[in-house]
Amino acid sequence: MAFSSRTWLLSSAVLFSIMSLSCGRVPPNSGPVKAVNLGGWLVTEGWIKPSLFDGIPNKDFLDGTELQFKSVTTGKYLAAELGGGSIIVANRTSASGWERFRLWRINETTFNFRVFNKDFVGLDVKGNGAQVVAVSKTPGSSETFEIIRKPNDSSRVRIKAPNGFFLQAKTEDLVTADYAGSGSGWGNNDPSVFVISFSGKLEGEFQVTNGYGPKKAPQVMREHWNTFIVEDDFHFIKTNGLNAVRIPVGWWIASDPTPPDPYVGGSLLALDKAFLWAQRYGLKVIIDLHAAPGSQNGFEHSASRDGSQEWGQTDENIQQTVDVIDFLSARYARSPSLYAVELINEPFSPGVSLQNVTKFYKAGYAAVRKHSSTAYVVFSNRLGPMESRELFPLANGLKGSVIDVHYYSLFVSAFDNLTVQQNIDFIHTNRSQELNYVTTSNGPLTFVGEWVAEWKVTGATKEDYQRFANAQLEVWARATFGWAYWTLKNVNKHWSLEWMIKNGYIKLT
Repeated sequence: MAFSSRTWLLSSAVLFSIMSLSCGRVPPNSGPVKAVNLGGWLVTEGWIKPSLFDGIPNKDFLDGTELQFKSVTTGKYLAAELGGGSIIVANRTSASGWERFRLWRINETTFNFRVFNKDFVGLDVKGNGAQVVAVSKTPGSSETFEIIRKPNDSSRVRIKAPNGFFLQAKTEDLVTADYAGSGSGWGNNDPSVFVISFSGKLEGEFQVTNGYGPKKAPQVMREHWNTFIVEDDFHFIKTNGLNAVRIPVGWWIASDPTPPDPYVGGSLLALDKAFLWAQRYGLKVIIDLHAAPGSQNGFEHSASRDGSQEWGQTDENIQQTVDVIDFLSARYARSPSLYAVELINEPFSPGVSLQNVTKFYKAGYAAVRKHSSTAYVVFSNRLGPMESRELFPLANGLKGSVIDVHYYSLFVSAFDNLTVQQNIDFIHTNRSQELNYVTTSNGPLTFVGEWVAEWKVTGATKEDYQRFANAQLEVWARATFGWAYWTLKNVNKHWSLEWMIKNGYIKLT
């Protein structure tokens, strides 16, 4: 995409200011970090700022949206037989994995459909061209469909195939693309009509940029970067008892000013400004590679296109990620504010193997050390089933290594019915024990890189939140590298440290 030479020159000027002011300076050293994450800024997360998506046409059909299609004539759901690699049928009485179709958005009405085992729905070009199958690993013209909604009833749709005909459920076991339309309207006797339901969606960087498209996305994203986090925010951070920021970035930043589609150039200039502001207010910066190529966890915050987790499955993919770390380290090594580089955020096991994440961490550590002997290197613990000290054999031998653990009192059923006091006791007992286990006298430093004063308690008072926050601050103070609240700004009030401080829920000074 186009990116003006003036903007690129401005980026170079900001970087020159960072480097020229840094001569003879050493990284600030004021003890463990008390940081806040600048989440939702340079890596989009729709739940943090939903309004960012407001202008996208047909915004409920973004990349990764999971749709289910129920035939009005058979009364049953479309499904990819065997999860993919075979035909599409219309014989399922209930919907689960094989009955879910993930969108790849081409424009606001045209899409590819990806099924359970990552095949794409298309026409059987080897047969009569009308049979609907899911056999292709790469989408092409035969895998491109248009979704047409019924006027005034968006739950009813027709699916137009690339041959110009509509999909129809001829029988429960035969779905074809050969229906021309009979003028029967949208009634229950029309085999080309399906009722759609939504079973999941993503609102990350890929969704917002691909949703707006190449003409509108640059304007929208640059406006977001220029207004969501500004210099005054760094002044607020400095004057409210914090000494650092953790800044999530995406892998495409290393290709600025012309990142691969659909990403938009300009996030690198925003990061340059953040370093300049951090230097101005004496704050430390932790660069966090939050989104790796292919997605390391399948979540929207890793910029996954459709919920798939494909990072680390090839040496080429791992090397591409090392190159991003090398780029960032080289660019900011001379800044006095560069305090740490976090190599990757929340790789998810078992999709990301310990072997592959260790391979990457070794290479990523070397890339940072090539440019800086002082910056800490942060290894994020894997999510999912894993042993919390599994990175110790690697980290123990590397100077300046840090283990990042994320502690939330959310997301799992164990927290569903806990009372206020039980949540607080869990922090003092369970979380304290977990942190103590990974904090050893001769091991890597420990970092609670994400936490929040939010829980599943309903009807909690301000005092309850204060007690909950204070309990966490007391325990996280034992982390030898420090902690970082998630996040500075958020429409969900308790997730916004700015709101929590301004309204007296958390006091750090």
